[in-house]
Amino acid sequence: MSGDPIHAELDEQAEAVERQVIEWRHHLHQNPELSNREVDTAKLITDHLTSLNLDEVRTGISGHGVVGVLRGGKPVDRVVALRADIDALPVKEDSGESFASTVVDQDYPGGPFPVAHACGHDGHTAMLLGAATVLAGVREQLPGTVLFVFQPAEEGAPAGESSGAKQMIDEGACNDPSPTMAFGMHLGPLPSGYVGYRVGNQFGASSMVKIVLTGQQVHGSTPWMGIDPMPAAGAITVGVGQLYRQVSAFDPITVTIGHIEDVGRFNIVPETVTLWGTIRCSVENDMADIQKRLTILAEQTAAAYGCTAEVTYLQDVPAVHNLKKWTDAVLPTVRSVVGAEKVFDTPPTLGYDDVSQFVNKYGGVYLMLGAQDGELTDDGTVVPTSGGRGLVPNHNPRFYVDDDALVQGVRLHCNVAYDHLNGTITPAE
Repeated sequence: MSGDPIHAELDEQAEAVERQVIEWRHHLHQNPELSNREVDTAKLITDHLTSLNLDEVRTGISGHGVVGVLRGGKPVDRVVALRADIDALPVKEDSGESFASTVVDQDYPGGPFPVAHACGHDGHTAMLLGAATVLAGVREQLPGTVLFVFQPAEEGAPAGESSGAKQMIDEGACNDPSPTMAFGMHLGPLPSGYVGYRVGNQFGASSMVKIVLTGQQVHGSTPWMGIDPMPAAGAITVGVGQLYRQVSAFDPITVTIGHIEDVGRFNIVPETVTLWGTIRCSVENDMADIQKRLTILAEQTAAAYGCTAEVTYLQDVPAVHNLKKWTDAVLPTVRSVVGAEKVFDTPPTLGYDDVSQFVNKYGGVYLMLGAQDGELTDDGTVVPTSGGRGLVPNHNPRFYVDDDALVQGVRLHCNVAYDHLNGTITPAE
């Protein structure tokens, strides 16, 4: 990073806003909202962005999405989009935090559900609010425009509803001006304050699966008089384990049936059984093949039990792919912010994140920001810190975030944004 004095000012102002960032995070954590229901979260974001006197605050995008527009005092064509996701999960929290969520959404489709920020989106939102505060304070020194993109429904809207990153883009969230780079971070089980990156697919491609099995309803005392779809459901759930043996073992995939619902009661053979699940592929081009194989498995298994199967694929999300030219351009700034010894190459994951829509369209990078009690060994392995709270994966009821990591996220947002606007972060052609 250059000796530009604004870097020191950005870091100083990030430290000054740290307490507020932590308070925002605790408030959001205690008041989580599920995908497409982020009403109060969006209001908190909108109110704060409005208080910063940004050039524009766009609301109601893709449901409850919010975009703040900050035009710098030095007109340049470069535009950076900083993105945070704002929704929570249907998870019962067991983190032990004093500010743990006790929220239950009584009206959510398929609910009621306990609700918790078990994936760190409360931290993502708080860090970006902090970055907006800092960058608004130096607006006259910014050579370009910053878009603060707060995205709803990253975890996926309920079936039959739509929202998320692609819809934000389709609705013009980042038009006028269009970004020349997108940037974001995901908090997770890495050592607090460390940054993990990966050239290539950081996150896998994803697809939601819906399989409706139809038989013939009858009383449970006379199953021979109907057609029971439940055995077919069980056979399909077990059968997906054989799909792994039909594709290369060197390109990981997962097929998970996570939810089964029927229509009936304990003494009734149901008319229908619906399986809900997800496919994840480390290589995006494998998705169509896995979908085809799963469809054949479901339809032919159902037929073997005298039933029919209707298979639908929903909410396809492309892989998060970090191009080498963008990663190479960003890493010098990242190392300057957190220290070179705290930046390391991480293995891929089959988790998904629809930030891929922004990165694919505008270019840019998505990083992992560590926020838990861990250590990096000499061989690059992450292990829990002795006596700490351990390393708890995202979506786990015990997932937690170290508040001390949040200021690093604010600093990264601010310094990456400024360095792209001033031309330091520009990928080589």
